[in-house]
Amino acid sequence: MLFRLNTLWSWVIIAGFLPLVWLIINTVFDNLGGNPIQALHIRLGDWSLRFLYLTLAITPLQKVTQWRGMADYRQMLGLYAFFYATLHLLVYVVVDHGLMWRMIGIDIVESSYIWFGILAYSIVFCLALTSSKWAKKRMGKSWKKFHRFIYIAAIAAIIHYFWQLKGNLAEPLFYSLIIFLLLGFRVLVWLKNRKFSQLMIPGSQKELLSAEKKAVVSSKSNKLNVK
Repeated sequence: MLFRLNTLWSWVIIAGFLPLVWLIINTVFDNLGGNPIQALHIRLGDWSLRFLYLTLAITPLQKVTQWRGMADYRQMLGLYAFFYATLHLLVYVVVDHGLMWRMIGIDIVESSYIWFGILAYSIVFCLALTSSKWAKKRMGKSWKKFHRFIYIAAIAAIIHYFWQLKGNLAEPLFYSLIIFLLLGFRVLVWLKNRKFSQLMIPGSQKELLSAEKKAVVSSKSNKLNVK
């Protein structure tokens, strides 16, 4: 079993680098179309978004399949999302704009879609920095709450994608549907767990909580009457 898991782990690592290898091959053989820099920039962004959504897909798949071992791959997929997002940013800053910070600044001011890209990358960057076991132990219970910012990163990334395109919107619409399903699944699970926790409260405790609420409301109304 251990050998199988290690083999699967190795295949996941290899698969994560395949998009980069394919992009390098296309670049070397000039198969990126009439605007290779833009094509490279967009494709790197696409793969960053895909790995980000694969990271979010782990929890629903784990709940459906009941295979808890899938959680071990969530961190790796998240790091791949950060890796491709970093390459996406470097192509924009170094290759496309040649480190001309004045032009980059003007582009940021004039192109509002870049703001959402910066927001998404900043969150993914912080999540990558705090993804280690040391950071998880150091942050304690706040680690899980902090890493929920990935939801904001996913939404900001899809807005960034939408606003920069001027032609076919089929692909960003497809990604929007995916994020809607992934986040919708989490909302349904949260509502179900909340309803279940309310059902688990004993009847006497429910009556006690209700009485306490009534006492608080009555106390507030009495204070208002005295005033």
